[in-house]
Amino acid sequence: MSISIQTNVTSLFAQQNLANNTAFENQTIQRLTSGYRINSSGDDAAGLAVANQYASNIAELNQGVRNANDGTSILQIVDGGLSNISTILNRLKTLATESATTTFSGDRSVLNNEFTTLLTEIDRQAGNIGLSSAGGAAGVYNTSISVYIGGGDSQADAQVAIDLSGAGNQVDSTGLGINASVVDTSAHALAAVTAVNAAVSALGLVQGTVGTGQNLLGYASSLASSQITNFSAAESRIRDADIAAEAANLSKSQTLQQSSIAALAQANSAPAAILKLLQ
Repeated sequence: MSISIQTNVTSLFAQQNLANNTAFENQTIQRLTSGYRINSSGDDAAGLAVANQYASNIAELNQGVRNANDGTSILQIVDGGLSNISTILNRLKTLATESATTTFSGDRSVLNNEFTTLLTEIDRQAGNIGLSSAGGAAGVYNTSISVYIGGGDSQADAQVAIDLSGAGNQVDSTGLGINASVVDTSAHALAAVTAVNAAVSALGLVQGTVGTGQNLLGYASSLASSQITNFSAAESRIRDADIAAEAANLSKSQTLQQSSIAALAQANSAPAAILKLLQ
Protein backbone atom coordinates (compact mmCIF):
# COMPACT_ATOMS: atom_id res chain seq x y z
CA MET A 1 0.00 0.00 0.00
CA SER A 2 1.40 3.39 -1.01
CA ILE A 3 1.68 6.29 1.42
CA SER A 4 0.30 9.64 0.19
CA ILE A 5 0.33 13.14 1.61
CA GLN A 6 -2.04 14.57 -0.98
CA THR A 7 -4.96 12.21 -0.32
CA ASN A 8 -5.71 10.72 3.09
CA VAL A 9 -8.12 7.93 2.07
CA THR A 10 -8.45 6.66 5.63
CA SER A 11 -9.53 10.10 6.77
CA LEU A 12 -12.12 10.25 4.00
CA PHE A 13 -13.57 6.92 5.11
CA ALA A 14 -13.72 8.17 8.70
CA GLN A 15 -15.39 11.43 7.61
CA GLN A 16 -18.01 9.54 5.61
CA ASN A 17 -18.82 7.23 8.50
CA LEU A 18 -18.93 10.16 10.93
CA ALA A 19 -21.45 11.92 8.67
CA ASN A 20 -23.57 8.77 8.45
CA ASN A 21 -23.50 8.21 12.20
CA THR A 22 -24.35 11.86 12.89
CA ALA A 23 -27.32 11.67 10.49
CA PHE A 24 -28.44 8.45 12.20
CA GLU A 25 -28.22 10.13 15.60
CA ASN A 26 -30.16 13.18 14.40
CA GLN A 27 -32.90 10.98 12.95
CA THR A 28 -33.14 8.97 16.18
CA ILE A 29 -33.38 12.12 18.30
CA GLN A 30 -36.09 13.49 15.99
CA ARG A 31 -38.10 10.30 16.36
CA LEU A 32 -37.72 10.27 20.13
CA THR A 33 -38.74 13.90 20.53
CA SER A 34 -41.64 13.79 18.04
CA GLY A 35 -42.88 10.30 18.88
CA TYR A 36 -43.21 9.55 15.17
CA ARG A 37 -41.22 7.10 13.07
CA ILE A 38 -42.19 9.04 9.94
CA ASN A 39 -41.40 12.74 10.22
CA SER A 40 -40.93 13.48 6.52
CA SER A 41 -41.80 11.85 3.23
CA GLY A 42 -38.24 10.62 2.88
CA ASP A 43 -38.53 8.48 6.01
CA ASP A 44 -41.14 6.18 4.43
CA ALA A 45 -43.05 7.61 1.46
CA ALA A 46 -45.28 4.58 0.90
CA GLY A 47 -46.03 4.21 4.61
CA LEU A 48 -46.84 7.91 4.92
CA ALA A 49 -49.38 7.68 2.08
CA VAL A 50 -51.18 4.82 3.81
CA ALA A 51 -51.02 6.53 7.22
CA ASN A 52 -52.43 9.75 5.73
CA GLN A 53 -55.41 7.82 4.35
CA TYR A 54 -56.06 6.34 7.78
CA ALA A 55 -55.80 9.82 9.33
CA SER A 56 -58.29 11.15 6.78
CA ASN A 57 -60.74 8.35 7.59
CA ILE A 58 -60.37 9.03 11.31
CA ALA A 59 -61.11 12.74 10.83
CA GLU A 60 -64.22 11.90 8.79
CA LEU A 61 -65.50 9.38 11.33
CA ASN A 62 -64.88 11.67 14.31
CA GLN A 63 -67.10 14.28 12.70
CA GLY A 64 -69.54 11.54 11.74
CA VAL A 65 -69.94 10.56 15.39
CA ARG A 66 -70.67 14.20 16.24
CA ASN A 67 -73.21 14.29 13.40
CA ALA A 68 -74.89 11.16 14.79
CA ASN A 69 -75.06 12.76 18.23
CA ASP A 70 -76.65 15.87 16.73
CA GLY A 71 -79.17 13.72 14.84
CA THR A 72 -79.98 11.79 18.01
CA SER A 73 -80.56 15.07 19.84
CA ILE A 74 -83.02 16.19 17.18
CA LEU A 75 -84.90 12.90 17.37
CA GLN A 76 -84.97 13.12 21.17
CA ILE A 77 -86.59 16.54 20.89
CA VAL A 78 -89.18 15.09 18.52
CA ASP A 79 -89.67 12.10 20.82
CA GLY A 80 -90.25 14.41 23.78
CA GLY A 81 -92.95 16.24 21.85
CA LEU A 82 -94.59 12.96 20.87
CA SER A 83 -94.62 11.89 24.51
CA ASN A 84 -96.38 15.13 25.44
CA ILE A 85 -98.96 14.58 22.72
CA SER A 86 -99.47 11.04 24.01
CA THR A 87 -100.20 12.46 27.46
CA ILE A 88 -102.69 14.89 25.96
CA LEU A 89 -104.41 12.06 24.08
CA ASN A 90 -104.82 10.25 27.39
CA ARG A 91 -106.56 13.31 28.80
CA LEU A 92 -108.78 13.57 25.71
CA LYS A 93 -109.71 9.93 26.17
CA THR A 94 -110.63 10.62 29.78
CA LEU A 95 -112.81 13.59 28.86
CA ALA A 96 -114.54 11.70 26.05
CA THR A 97 -115.19 8.71 28.30
CA GLU A 98 -116.60 10.95 31.01
CA SER A 99 -118.94 12.67 28.57
CA ALA A 100 -119.96 9.44 26.80
CA THR A 101 -121.92 8.06 29.73
CA THR A 102 -125.58 9.05 29.96
CA THR A 103 -125.31 9.19 33.75
CA PHE A 104 -123.08 12.26 33.56
CA SER A 105 -124.89 15.03 35.39
CA GLY A 106 -122.40 17.88 34.92
CA ASP A 107 -122.07 20.51 32.22
CA ARG A 108 -120.73 18.86 29.04
CA SER A 109 -119.82 22.27 27.64
CA VAL A 110 -117.07 22.49 30.27
CA LEU A 111 -115.71 19.12 29.16
CA ASN A 112 -115.96 20.12 25.50
CA ASN A 113 -114.19 23.41 26.20
CA GLU A 114 -111.19 21.59 27.67
CA PHE A 115 -111.34 18.99 24.90
CA THR A 116 -111.15 21.54 22.07
CA THR A 117 -108.46 23.53 23.89
CA LEU A 118 -106.32 20.39 24.13
CA LEU A 119 -106.77 19.79 20.39
CA THR A 120 -105.30 23.25 19.81
CA GLU A 121 -102.40 22.39 22.10
CA ILE A 122 -101.73 19.23 20.11
CA ASP A 123 -101.55 21.36 16.96
CA ARG A 124 -99.11 23.75 18.63
CA GLN A 125 -96.80 21.02 19.87
CA ALA A 126 -96.89 19.16 16.55
CA GLY A 127 -95.84 22.37 14.84
CA ASN A 128 -92.98 22.88 17.29
CA ILE A 129 -91.48 19.48 16.50
CA GLY A 130 -92.04 19.84 12.75
CA LEU A 131 -94.70 17.14 12.41
CA SER A 132 -97.69 19.27 11.52
CA SER A 133 -100.04 18.99 8.55
CA ALA A 134 -99.53 22.72 7.97
CA GLY A 135 -95.88 22.12 7.12
CA GLY A 136 -93.98 25.07 5.72
CA ALA A 137 -95.13 28.26 4.05
CA ALA A 138 -96.35 26.30 1.02
CA GLY A 139 -98.48 24.10 3.26
CA VAL A 140 -96.70 20.96 2.11
CA TYR A 141 -95.22 18.71 4.77
CA ASN A 142 -91.93 17.13 3.78
CA THR A 143 -89.37 16.42 6.50
CA SER A 144 -86.59 13.84 6.49
CA ILE A 145 -83.28 13.57 8.32
CA SER A 146 -80.10 12.41 6.62
CA VAL A 147 -77.06 12.03 8.87
CA TYR A 148 -73.66 11.57 7.22
CA ILE A 149 -71.49 9.25 9.33
CA GLY A 150 -68.72 8.22 6.92
CA GLY A 151 -66.70 5.05 6.77
CA GLY A 152 -68.74 3.43 3.97
CA ASP A 153 -67.65 2.21 0.56
CA SER A 154 -70.10 4.67 -0.99
CA GLN A 155 -71.88 7.81 0.14
CA ALA A 156 -75.13 5.87 0.36
CA ASP A 157 -73.53 3.45 2.83
CA ALA A 158 -71.94 6.30 4.76
CA GLN A 159 -75.17 7.96 5.88
CA VAL A 160 -78.31 7.13 7.84
CA ALA A 161 -81.68 8.39 6.61
CA ILE A 162 -84.73 8.73 8.86
CA ASP A 163 -87.84 9.48 6.82
CA LEU A 164 -90.42 11.54 8.70
CA SER A 165 -92.11 12.83 5.58
CA GLY A 166 -95.60 12.01 4.44
CA ALA A 167 -99.08 12.17 5.90
CA GLY A 168 -98.52 9.15 8.12
CA ASN A 169 -96.11 11.12 10.30
CA GLN A 170 -98.32 14.17 10.91
CA VAL A 171 -99.26 14.26 14.59
CA ASP A 172 -101.40 17.37 14.78
CA SER A 173 -105.15 16.98 15.31
CA THR A 174 -105.75 16.81 11.57
CA GLY A 175 -103.08 14.21 10.97
CA LEU A 176 -104.34 12.14 13.88
CA GLY A 177 -107.93 12.42 12.64
CA ILE A 178 -109.39 14.06 15.76
CA ASN A 179 -109.68 17.67 14.61
CA ALA A 180 -113.45 17.43 14.21
CA SER A 181 -114.08 15.56 17.45
CA VAL A 182 -116.22 17.10 20.18
CA VAL A 183 -117.69 15.82 23.43
CA ASP A 184 -120.71 18.14 23.76
CA THR A 185 -123.11 15.20 23.63
CA SER A 186 -122.98 11.57 24.64
CA ALA A 187 -123.11 10.44 21.00
CA HIS A 188 -120.37 12.81 19.96
CA ALA A 189 -118.29 11.68 22.92
CA LEU A 190 -118.64 8.03 21.88
CA ALA A 191 -117.40 8.95 18.41
CA ALA A 192 -114.55 10.90 20.01
CA VAL A 193 -113.52 7.83 22.02
CA THR A 194 -113.19 5.86 18.78
CA ALA A 195 -111.27 8.70 17.10
CA VAL A 196 -108.86 9.07 20.03
CA ASN A 197 -108.20 5.32 20.04
CA ALA A 198 -107.22 5.52 16.38
CA ALA A 199 -105.09 8.59 17.12
CA VAL A 200 -103.20 6.73 19.85
CA SER A 201 -102.39 3.94 17.38
CA ALA A 202 -101.30 6.44 14.71
CA LEU A 203 -99.11 8.28 17.19
CA GLY A 204 -97.53 4.98 18.23
CA LEU A 205 -96.45 4.33 14.64
CA VAL A 206 -94.71 7.72 14.47
CA GLN A 207 -93.04 7.09 17.82
CA GLY A 208 -91.86 3.76 16.43
CA THR A 209 -90.31 5.50 13.41
CA VAL A 210 -88.52 8.01 15.64
CA GLY A 211 -87.35 5.28 18.01
CA THR A 212 -86.03 3.21 15.10
CA GLY A 213 -84.15 6.26 13.86
CA GLN A 214 -82.56 6.76 17.27
CA ASN A 215 -81.48 3.12 17.34
CA LEU A 216 -80.05 3.32 13.81
CA LEU A 217 -77.99 6.37 14.74
CA GLY A 218 -76.81 4.59 17.88
CA TYR A 219 -75.69 1.57 15.87
CA ALA A 220 -73.99 3.78 13.28
CA SER A 221 -72.20 5.77 15.98
CA SER A 222 -71.01 2.56 17.65
CA LEU A 223 -69.63 1.24 14.36
CA ALA A 224 -67.92 4.55 13.63
CA SER A 225 -66.29 4.53 17.07
CA SER A 226 -65.02 1.00 16.44
CA GLN A 227 -63.64 2.05 13.06
CA ILE A 228 -61.91 5.04 14.63
CA THR A 229 -60.18 2.73 17.12
CA ASN A 230 -59.06 0.29 14.42
CA PHE A 231 -57.92 3.00 11.99
CA SER A 232 -56.01 4.72 14.81
CA ALA A 233 -54.26 1.46 15.68
CA ALA A 234 -53.37 0.87 12.04
CA GLU A 235 -52.03 4.42 11.64
CA SER A 236 -50.04 4.09 14.85
CA ARG A 237 -48.33 0.91 13.66
CA ILE A 238 -47.16 2.74 10.54
CA ARG A 239 -46.43 6.26 11.77
CA ASP A 240 -45.52 6.04 15.46
CA ALA A 241 -42.01 5.42 16.71
CA ASP A 242 -41.01 2.40 18.80
CA ILE A 243 -39.56 4.34 21.73
CA ALA A 244 -37.69 1.37 23.19
CA ALA A 245 -36.03 0.62 19.85
CA GLU A 246 -35.21 4.27 19.20
CA ALA A 247 -33.67 4.65 22.66
CA ALA A 248 -31.40 1.71 21.86
CA ASN A 249 -30.60 3.27 18.49
CA LEU A 250 -29.67 6.55 20.19
CA SER A 251 -27.18 4.78 22.44
CA LYS A 252 -25.79 2.93 19.43
CA SER A 253 -25.52 6.08 17.28
CA GLN A 254 -23.75 8.04 20.04
CA THR A 255 -21.20 5.25 20.50
CA LEU A 256 -20.57 5.03 16.76
CA GLN A 257 -20.28 8.80 16.50
CA GLN A 258 -17.68 8.94 19.27
CA SER A 259 -15.77 6.06 17.68
CA SER A 260 -15.86 7.83 14.31
CA ILE A 261 -14.48 11.02 15.84
CA ALA A 262 -11.66 9.09 17.52
CA ALA A 263 -10.87 7.21 14.32
CA LEU A 264 -10.90 10.43 12.31
CA ALA A 265 -8.40 11.96 14.69
CA GLN A 266 -6.13 8.97 14.22
CA ALA A 267 -6.53 9.07 10.42
CA ASN A 268 -5.72 12.79 10.29
CA SER A 269 -2.53 12.27 12.28
CA ALA A 270 -1.29 9.40 10.09
CA PRO A 271 0.39 11.60 7.39
CA ALA A 272 2.61 13.13 10.08
CA ALA A 273 4.42 9.78 10.22
CA ILE A 274 5.74 10.45 6.71
CA LEU A 275 8.01 13.16 8.11
CA LYS A 276 10.09 10.50 9.84
CA LEU A 277 10.95 9.11 6.41
CA LEU A 278 12.56 12.45 5.56
CA GLN A 279 14.75 12.62 8.62
